Order: sequence, then structure tokens, then C-alpha cells
Amino acid sequence: MSKQDKCRDSKKVLVTGGAGFLGSHLCEKLLREGYDVICMDNFLTGRMKNIEHLLGNPNFTFKKHDVTTYIEVRGSLDYVMHFASPASPIDYHKHPIHTLKVGALGTYNSLGLAKDKKATFLLASTSEVYGDPEVNPQSEEYWGHVNPVGPRSVYDEAKRYAEAITTAYHNVHKIDVKIVRIFNTYGPRMRIKDGRALPAFMCQALKNEPLTVFGDGSQTRSFCYVDDLIDGIYKLLMSDINYPVNIGNPNEISILDFAKEILSLTKSKSEIVFKELPVNDPKVRRPDISKARKLLNWEPKVTREEGLKKVLEYFRKELGI
Repeated sequence: MSKQDKCRDSKKVLVTGGAGFLGSHLCEKLLREGYDVICMDNFLTGRMKNIEHLLGNPNFTFKKHDVTTYIEVRGSLDYVMHFASPASPIDYHKHPIHTLKVGALGTYNSLGLAKDKKATFLLASTSEVYGDPEVNPQSEEYWGHVNPVGPRSVYDEAKRYAEAITTAYHNVHKIDVKIVRIFNTYGPRMRIKDGRALPAFMCQALKNEPLTVFGDGSQTRSFCYVDDLIDGIYKLLMSDINYPVNIGNPNEISILDFAKEILSLTKSKSEIVFKELPVNDPKVRRPDISKARKLLNWEPKVTREEGLKKVLEYFRKELGI
């Protein structure tokens, strides 16, 4: 019997932050794969709207809870997937202390639950652990270039600590752990005021407002469609890998060229305006996915052109356009 078949027999997963953008898509994926899913969220940045369509599913349970406090789940549990955390600059600037707490206390509590239940633990980490990188693309062996007291530090250092304590629980308590380093991801259920480039550009273009580009727009990003990302995370969960793995799309584009793509796609009349680059804003962001390709047989399938067409309809609906 394969590990995947064995895990499907067990069938019980807790997803913290399950009402968020990525968490809700992950819950859907797990339900499709035949698991019983417990979704936990305190709605700091998650939304009930993201999971309303799942509430009637007999294999889906929602628990409102702040994971920075003790987590209690009755009965057996086979997986704990820790996705709870503000993830965009607008959110962690608004909630800096809670961002640090959910990365530290939330990870500690989630690991404690996994230890008690003898469950596999998966941490949703981030490309932000690389900070403003001095190498491009970023491989898992790169240690990063992070300002520990800068404006992005509450998120960057929270995730770096989360990786450290996850690794320590694996080394000391022999917990089966997975660490996914998530690169820029987009898709339905992104919040229109998320603060990141894609939703900002989409909303500005659709409303024929100026597109705001920070700096000269030469900084780069790599955008992965959410379905591809979730597929990669699931493959990592089913693997025997206990060290960090990058999951993202290595197709890199400058922010200025990306803004122009959005204008072309939306046929917007908006102009592009330039504003000062935020402090410690990463100049490059591109994943080296060699490990994911080799060890998980995973790579993104949805091109940026295809993905943007899909997400365009979502933003039109959200804006009522």
C-alpha cells in the first residue's frame, strides 16, 4: 500500500488559516481527495465568504479559533497544515504583533498538536525568508538577506522562526514535517484590497484608475496560479521530504512589464504612475524549483496569460464591473 493510499484511509486534516485565500483552496483540494477537513480561522484576514460553499459538506468542519492560543481537537488527527498568518504587507503592517505571534506561538501550538496526535505537520512558509535576495533565482540553500528590524521584518522573521522551530520538532521529537516556501500566488478569492501588485493593478485597471508602480518598475516577481501551487503543496504533503521546498512559478517579469500586461489584458485606459520604492522591497523574486521538479515531479502548468484571463473574471465580479 502506498503512502498516499494509507493516508487516504486515515483521512483527517486540520488546516489553520483555512478561510484565507490559499487555505480555502487547500481545503477544497483535500475534500476532493477524500479527506475529512477541519478548517480553523479567526477571520483576522480570512473570510467566511471563502468557505461558505463548503459548509454543507459532511466531511468539512469549521472552528473559529485564534491559533496563538491553545488548540484543542478531539479524536485522531493525521495532518496539521499551518497556514494561519497575515501574508501581505498591508496586513502585517496593520497587525505586526499578531503576525509575529501567529508565526511563533501559532506554529508552536500547531506543532504541539501534531506531536500529541502523532500527525504529519506542514508549515506554509514563504519566499520572504530570502528577504531582498542577493542571488537570483533563489534556491533552498540560500540563507537570505533579511533586515531583522525593517518594515517587513515582522513577517519575514516570523516565518524564519517558524521554519526553525518546525525543524527543531523534527530533530528532537521526530515529527514528520514538511516546509513549503510559497512564492507569489494569485487566483480567485484574493482580496481586492490585498495590497499586492496583482490585485492592485487589476482593480486600478478595471476602474480606469492610474496603475501605481513603485520605484522604476525594474524589480521582478514570479506569479504562480493558485491551482498549480495547491497541487505542489499536496505533492509535498504526500512526500517523505522533511526540509524546505520552493513552490512557485519561475517565469520572472518586471513589475513595469507586468503592469503593461494588465493594461493590455483589461483594455484599460489607465496610465502608469510611479511612486517611491518601499524600504526593503525585494528587487528580485524568482524560485529555483529544481527540487520540486526532481523530488515531487511538480512544475507549474498554467501560463501567466492563461491564469490572468481566469482571474480577470473574478476581479470583475468582485468589483461589480
